Amino acid sequence: MEFALSEEQTELAATIRAVLTKQADSAAVRAAAASEQGYDAALWSTLCEQVGVAALSIPEEYDGAGATFFETAVVLEELGRSLAPTPLLASVIAAEALLAGGSEEARERLLPRIAAGEVATIALTDGPVLDGDQATILLAVDGDDLVEVTGATATWAESMDQTIRLARLDRSGATTTVIGDGAAARARAELVGAAAAAALAVGLCDRALRMTVDYSKERVQFGRPIGSFQALKHRMADMLARLEIGRSASWAASYALATGGADADELTRAAASYCLEAAAHLAGECVQLHGGIAITWEHDAHLVFKRAHALGQLFGAPHQHRAAISL
Repeated sequence: MEFALSEEQTELAATIRAVLTKQADSAAVRAAAASEQGYDAALWSTLCEQVGVAALSIPEEYDGAGATFFETAVVLEELGRSLAPTPLLASVIAAEALLAGGSEEARERLLPRIAAGEVATIALTDGPVLDGDQATILLAVDGDDLVEVTGATATWAESMDQTIRLARLDRSGATTTVIGDGAAARARAELVGAAAAAALAVGLCDRALRMTVDYSKERVQFGRPIGSFQALKHRMADMLARLEIGRSASWAASYALATGGADADELTRAAASYCLEAAAHLAGECVQLHGGIAITWEHDAHLVFKRAHALGQLFGAPHQHRAAISL
């Protein structure tokens, strides 16, 4: 049995990578993260209007592309590789929560807006919310209800990883409208969030490995490129093995979520656990094998390191996912 991307999915990945190569180099990523919005609006517009990333997993009857979450995961892996900050993660989770628990009226009203590129997010806890200060569509789970929130005050919350935007919500003066089943929305949002984090982590692992291999070919010590030393070859081979295992796990989880597989919960949590730990390990190896240069602000290794550890906190730490499987 061959488990690989289809021709269309491969082309999707190549298209996203080409866009990110042109519009999301290191300088652009840093500028976007430091901007008032926290992301590059021009890049987001390109991704939505020319590629349709926000519409991929939204059904055609709601003005979506009619693809699946798997195609969205392909995009997220590419975004993870580039480190480009975008509102896609928050919007995808909100859209999936609506599809799982929203009323038909809410789906018809909100999903076309998300598909067109409006930023959406969902608050599952009282803590910081992804893109909460940039979202024009704000959902929340209140007890057993999925609600739409209007009039909330959002304040940007500083985080270790500047490429992931968080905000704290003050809902004291807000109004809420019940639009669906909160339990179903929460369950889907948590699983999709974990699978999305795994996909982002896989892309990050690829970035860390490529940066490390490229540097090992250029850095000369004792008259030889350091990549020629057997001890470093072994460490980079281990990085590659963890990346490929993580990619297989991520694809399996995303496919199960996209097709409604009975084992989607277990596969997703297993993939998240493995991929998040792999990302943390590869980020550490990237820093170590770059030597002293990797701890400087000017080098991108610190961005890789921060993203790896931020992903491990967004939708559950690796050990929490493993514990959930054993319950």
